[in-house]
Amino acid sequence: MKTVVIIGGGFSGTMAAVNLARLCDHPIRVVIVNAKRPLGRGTAYGTSRGEHLLNVAARNMSALPDFPSHFLDWLRSRSEYRNTPETELREMFVPRRIYGDYLRGLLETCLNPIDSRCRVRVEAVDGEAVDVIVDEAGDAQVLLQSGESVDADQILLATGNQPPGSFRSSAPLSHDPRYCRDPWDDWTSRLPPSGGRIVLLGTGLTMVDVVLTLGEVGWEGEIVAVSRNGMLPKSHFRGIAYEDYIPPNAESLGLNGLKKLVSQHCDRLKQMSQNSAIAVDKLRPHTQRLWRSLSVEERREFLKKDAALWNVSRHRIAASIHDTITDALDCGRLKIVPGSIERLAPTEQSMDVVLNDAAGTESMQSGDLVINCTGPQSHFSQTGLPLFDNLLRKGLVHSDEVDLGIQVDDDFAVIGDGGQPSHLLYAIGPLLKGSLWETTAVPELRGQAMRVAEILLEREPAAVAEEAIIEYYI
Repeated sequence: MKTVVIIGGGFSGTMAAVNLARLCDHPIRVVIVNAKRPLGRGTAYGTSRGEHLLNVAARNMSALPDFPSHFLDWLRSRSEYRNTPETELREMFVPRRIYGDYLRGLLETCLNPIDSRCRVRVEAVDGEAVDVIVDEAGDAQVLLQSGESVDADQILLATGNQPPGSFRSSAPLSHDPRYCRDPWDDWTSRLPPSGGRIVLLGTGLTMVDVVLTLGEVGWEGEIVAVSRNGMLPKSHFRGIAYEDYIPPNAESLGLNGLKKLVSQHCDRLKQMSQNSAIAVDKLRPHTQRLWRSLSVEERREFLKKDAALWNVSRHRIAASIHDTITDALDCGRLKIVPGSIERLAPTEQSMDVVLNDAAGTESMQSGDLVINCTGPQSHFSQTGLPLFDNLLRKGLVHSDEVDLGIQVDDDFAVIGDGGQPSHLLYAIGPLLKGSLWETTAVPELRGQAMRVAEILLEREPAAVAEEAIIEYYI
């Protein structure tokens, strides 16, 4: 029996397994290798906090691209949404833990099928994959940290985002309770007394989660968030229907031409008294194609000069959360400080964060607790994970041209030594960021999870109804 091993049990790995189970018409074994984060939920949907909401309205959150109302239909089965009007439910930003319930429920039907005639056997292994061993005959094994292994005919890398990056420090940080490297570890047990000071490294979506939780647990003190640009996520809004302004020859415009085009439509929307982010949203059906048309130099220029603005324009937060953050800023409980993080400097009294501003002037922010909210490691070659360190060393995978992830072909097959696509290794999700750019949100990931299942099963792509694609603006 063919065995497909999926490394990673978050959204991408879970939905790849679900699609393999529902699309396969012959016996197959699917093994999900998962460690650290809750199986079927991953980091994003593994939170138990009710204040952590989805960043996309419920109407766009089906995990199945060919069933666009699937999540809405599932929500209606829950008692807390029984009396919620349809129009309200569609626009709701539900707690991420509830979405985690949805994903785990989908996986559970595969792990424990009711129908004994089901021909796909899905198993879960709790362990960290650290290497892939391929013998001379081409037979492969996924080696676990425990020393055990899982035989594999094909392997899907679906590990999600890389772990958070690290900072230079004047002293070791690993055992210092005043520093939290991973914001998804338990930091609430380390909170300083009320009246203390917490410094958050980063001003993006993870910072927002931490500020919300500090409010919910009733911690009273000063919160300082620092980042190079000091920009905060923007609020979702109710937009308008707007023309698809991307021309057929958009790939030939280059980065500067595309920026000029988007800027023109941003200005036009402002003149219409509308949110200019609509112009950015209209790029979404074309983003992956346009990204791939850019040269390596243009991609690097975008990452250096434009990525921060893109992220705050594209990855927005629910209006209610935006209001909470605005209130915290207005009352002085939250302070934003722009500056590049140079190093951390633990002292007997505090954990100091040394910054440089745009002019190169050094300053310092001191905290009783410092939490790293900067997001995933941005250089794949510096991942530090044993699995990818070993795959890179062996030449089974290669960093993409801007070092955001790994190289794959159009069918998600990993490019190894010799520049040839692998018949063993495949990858989806944030690992493809350097190749596709937009590859971290559900609308993209659900399509990848279904298509890679079709590829592994050697099936033709299923037709997806137009309404299943996505509504691109709120």
